[in-house]
Amino acid sequence: MKRSNSTGNVNDGGDDAHVSAAERELFGGALVYDTSWARHEESRYGLRLRAMLASMPRLVGTAAALAWRADRRLTLLVTLAEIGRGITQAVGLLAVNWLLTTLLTGGDLTDRMRECVPVAVLIGATAALGAACDALSTLARGPLEPRAERLAREQYLERAHQVEMAAMEDDDFHRLLDSAQFGAASARNMISHSVGVLGALISLLAAGTVLTALHGALLPMLLLIVVPRAWATLTVARRRYRSWHRWVQHSRAASTLANLLIDTDAAPEVRVHGVGPYILRHFRDMSVSQENEQARLARLAARTALAAAACTGAATLGTYALLAFLLWGGGMALAAAGTAVLAIRTGTGQLDSLVRQINYLHEESLYVGDLQRLLRESADRCIPAGGEPLPPAVENVTFEDVTFGYPGSDGAPALRDVSLTIPVGRGSVVALVGENGSGKSTLAKLLCGLYLPQRGTVRWDGHDAAALDRQEIFGRCALVHQDHYRWPMTAGVNVSISRTEVPSDPGRLARAAAHAGLDTLLPTLPRGWDTLLSRRFRGGHQLSGGQWQRLGVARAHYRDAPILVVDEPTAALDAKAEQRVFDQIRALADEGRTVVLITHRMASVRGADLVHVLHEGRLVESGSPEALLALGGRYRTMYDLQAAQFRPVPQPRGAARAAEPADADTV
Repeated sequence: MKRSNSTGNVNDGGDDAHVSAAERELFGGALVYDTSWARHEESRYGLRLRAMLASMPRLVGTAAALAWRADRRLTLLVTLAEIGRGITQAVGLLAVNWLLTTLLTGGDLTDRMRECVPVAVLIGATAALGAACDALSTLARGPLEPRAERLAREQYLERAHQVEMAAMEDDDFHRLLDSAQFGAASARNMISHSVGVLGALISLLAAGTVLTALHGALLPMLLLIVVPRAWATLTVARRRYRSWHRWVQHSRAASTLANLLIDTDAAPEVRVHGVGPYILRHFRDMSVSQENEQARLARLAARTALAAAACTGAATLGTYALLAFLLWGGGMALAAAGTAVLAIRTGTGQLDSLVRQINYLHEESLYVGDLQRLLRESADRCIPAGGEPLPPAVENVTFEDVTFGYPGSDGAPALRDVSLTIPVGRGSVVALVGENGSGKSTLAKLLCGLYLPQRGTVRWDGHDAAALDRQEIFGRCALVHQDHYRWPMTAGVNVSISRTEVPSDPGRLARAAAHAGLDTLLPTLPRGWDTLLSRRFRGGHQLSGGQWQRLGVARAHYRDAPILVVDEPTAALDAKAEQRVFDQIRALADEGRTVVLITHRMASVRGADLVHVLHEGRLVESGSPEALLALGGRYRTMYDLQAAQFRPVPQPRGAARAAEPADADTV
């Protein structure tokens, strides 16, 4: 990786030749990233075997803390079961040594067989006890691991919905959200691997104790056998994790393409416009890129494994040569040699398992680390809890020289030095008009508290919004969007979800439905309010665009907030439906709410009490519709342009005469 641009995109070979055609055409450039955004984590990529083993107590401690928080009783039960299983393995090895010694010593065979009976019983008993401990550990881990995963996932989701909108739209932070989402599953896996580490460590201590008792040189030989495997396993895992981080956005983009082919909303255009083969071709292109990366990792892993196997084979050969030398020179009895072989095989397997489990534990800890990093970084980016209380009745929201630009935007700010006042609770309609991109929706988001100004102040009756309780600001606002979110839930929940802090109120639901004109829709739904409005699930029902719009109006009425922000509510509706929506909006204002109407359609502004005209992020005009028409400025220009579309088109001179039937004499 030779260079990266300001967004983190990287052309893997330093030029566009290594960027797939799908990335270039569909996404505007490379989706394979460098890891400069996480340079402080480079030590995790470069971890060596000794450092990994040294980190084992910390990793196990992290897993133990996760498990302890999930369920203390089950954590203790798993720990005791694993200790018991390790002890039974140690006793079993010692019993095997006793059995071999008894069988291979001189004397009557019948007497030796008789002496072996209690030893055989002990071996069987330890095996049964070990199996019972293993079953007990499995039984306790069953509920413990998913419980830990749930707690970690709840932490992730809690932070995800608490951070500022600006954080959600920050590219680096969103990539951290992408990687941290795997931390919950990794928290569960860490517990499983920690149990494996504990069991393998105890078993290894048992085998090591037996080998040390038989001959002091056998334990180092055991380590020589396993160290190459450990190095290979860790090296492969380190490459895999680095690759995963670099390709995470690329993988998500490929999945997005695949989902487009089964998306209900995209289905009509996929078929009519013949988009399917196009998307499938690019999906194949991106998938081939990922396959090439996996092939590269496989080639490196194969070379690493061969090198490790050669070293392990040499160490194994040396170990058995040492045993042969000890037997030949009389330094070890035959029974002890047999026990040593068994202990070496057991110890090799357990040491190999230990290193493998530590490696898995380390790898999973990287993803848990991403989750912990998210929790740390999001703490400074969360919407502040608490703040000054809002006055019970606010009369005005005032923007004072407000400037705001979106995160990562290199262009001009969306709003620049905007000063205006929006009256609250007077039953008025305030329209924000202007061309697309003029800053209308951005101003509304600042009004609702979704963003704070980068410069200037938004005041609620003189109180700085930055110092107020943001939850109270949210509570004073309701939203109706052109594309308001269609919750994949029941019709009732789609309305009452605008006020979830209190139980659903059937009377309030009925009033909201009557206001929005849902009386004729509800009887047509298979289960009324309980009808599931999503085709993703069995029995789901689909509404038309106009029906969804009425549901959105009902949602706003149900919330009953003093400020209602209505963003291009009728762009996709016919003239009759459009007039009905505006009548409903006017009725909401007449009930005492302030309606902030965002639109670029001048016909929608006729009933407004106050109009603010925005142009390229600046406020250029304010006043009533009549006053602005008389002013002859930008509002009048926009009004005349749109009005001209509905004037009769003048016909060329003589066109009407030519259209008349020809005179009979002429014929």
